Amino acid sequence: MSLASKVSIARPGTLSLRATVPEGIVAFLDIHEGDKLEWKMEIIDGERVALVRRKKQV
Repeated sequence: MSLASKVSIARPGTLSLRATVPEGIVAFLDIHEGDKLEWKMEIIDGERVALVRRKKQV
């Protein structure tokens, strides 16, 4: 399954961007408000890929 979201400016004057997590991904990863996400960057077959997962609470 492939889902898309639009990227917008997080805060004017910074390089940070913001994107909405689609409902399907929220359900699939069981994400709730306040959860933290862990991002991992890789190059796969010459393409830049970001992997994201819900960070386990300690």
